[in-house]
Parts: sequence; C-alpha cells; structure tokens
Amino acid sequence: MSVSPVQPDPSVIGGVPKAPFVLKPNLARLFNDRASRFEALAQGSHLAPYLNFLAGITRIQSELVSALPPPEPVPADRVERARVNAMPPIDRAAMGGSPDCREVLQQFFEKAEALEKPAAAAEALAQVRTADEEMLTWMIGNVIADDLPVESLAHHLYVAAAMQIQAARLAAGLDGSRLVPIRVGVCPACGGRPVASMVIGFHGAEGARYASCSCCATMWNEVRVKCLACGSTKGIGYQAVETGDEEATVKAEVCDTCNSWMKILYQNKNPSLDVVADDVASLGLDLLMKDTEYKRAGFDPFLMGY
Repeated sequence: MSVSPVQPDPSVIGGVPKAPFVLKPNLARLFNDRASRFEALAQGSHLAPYLNFLAGITRIQSELVSALPPPEPVPADRVERARVNAMPPIDRAAMGGSPDCREVLQQFFEKAEALEKPAAAAEALAQVRTADEEMLTWMIGNVIADDLPVESLAHHLYVAAAMQIQAARLAAGLDGSRLVPIRVGVCPACGGRPVASMVIGFHGAEGARYASCSCCATMWNEVRVKCLACGSTKGIGYQAVETGDEEATVKAEVCDTCNSWMKILYQNKNPSLDVVADDVASLGLDLLMKDTEYKRAGFDPFLMGY
C-alpha cells in the first residue's frame, strides 16, 4: 500500500444551497447501526477480534439507550444562555458527575462483563468496576478533556463508551435549531472534538459535509474544504491508501497550515459507512499517516494508542 500525493478534492464542493446546521443523534438507530457496521467490517479483516469486541460494546450501548428511562432534559434557560454566549448547552463536566450518568456507567460496566474479551481487557474492566470515587472521577475527567493516558487506555475505553450513551441521550433531546457554531473543531451540543467528518447523501443535505462529535454523536455542518483543527481553507489536500484511488471512501484531509490531518468519509458513495466504525477499520490510513509530517486531529477513544 502507498499514500497518494496531496491533491484537491475532486468531489463537487457543495450539493445543496442550505444544509441543516445540526443533525441530532437518532437514538433508535445510532448504536445498533454502528454495531452492525462493526460486525460487517470484521468479516475478513485482520482487525476482526477488536472490531467484534467493539461491536459488542456498541450493542450494549444500544441496549441501554432502549432500556433506560429518558434523562432530565437540558433546561431551556441554559440552552438559551448557551446560544447567546456561543457555548455548548451540554456541560460535560456536570454530566459526568450527575447521578444519572453514574448509573449509566455502572449498568454499562455490569453488562460489559459478559463480553468476550482478551485477558488484558477483562482485567481493565475489573479494575474500572472496583474503582473508588476518586479514581472514577479522574477517569471521567480525562474522557471529558479528550485526553486519555496511554498507560490506561483500556480502562478509559469503557468509561468513554458509557459516557457516549449519556451524552447522546442528552443531545438527542436538544432543539437543533437553537444550537449555534462555537469554534472550529468544537461540537455545538457538548463541546466535544470530532472523530472525523463525513460527506453525506441524506435527503435534503446531499453532498454536504458534517463533522461528527466523538462524545455525543451530534453532527454539524462544515464547508467542504476546511481544516477542522485550525479553520484554514488554504493548503488543504487529500490522501488515500491506494495511489490514484479517486473513489476511496475514507481519506485523510491534510492541512499544510497547521500540519494536522483528519479523516473524511464519503457516505454519499457508500451509505453503510459509520464514522466511528470505519474510523477504526481504516487503521491502515492512520499507520501510513504516521510516516508523514501531519498529526492526527480527530479524536476516537476506540482508536487511541495507534
């Protein structure tokens, strides 16, 4: 495999005159569809054991979203204050310390016991389940800060997966029309970092590009040629695993201004793509980009450490 040279995106710059700013997470499908995608990607992949493990993690997320009672919605006055001040209405720090979130974490950890997993992952889960309040608060804080310690990535994976449930539940209850842009690379719902961006083929937003939050799964509209790390629209190029593969559905969008890169997925070419599952499954692109001067800007707790 090789990396194609940096070149302009050959796709059409925009397919619709005005795409919705926000696409909220669809709780009825989000985690279930993601689990199915992980399972499909595992077939014939050298990453099959890990992809199947993540499929199990995501199935638990789907089960809990369906089983849990609806969370207390974000108060309307907080949403309006956030709108006026260009801030995300979901306070992730407050969310992480809430009784609702702690209950979600405990239920997730309990269900994760039944997953088939390697010994190291089983040991990490056991330590998370028996962690005292100080340790659990520390791990939650690391997840909120999008800063996971290398020496305990397996532990933090469980915490991050559980917090994704609560964050998505809160984001799904927001009025998307009340959300406003915050700043480059920041989710307008919870302030999280994007996993990657995706060019979608949904009716009413065909050809539009959306960044996808790594925490609450909210998607927000961004222009097609723009660095989601620094906001530059200059020096943007695209690299793919296969040389000359203009039809690649996962590419690295690189920025010569800040020397960062982030994946861009073309769901308009393959509707089955999932921003998290396909981020993990396209690990080969990450490994190839390691040999370049560009630093990964996308955040995915399921792909840390590579």
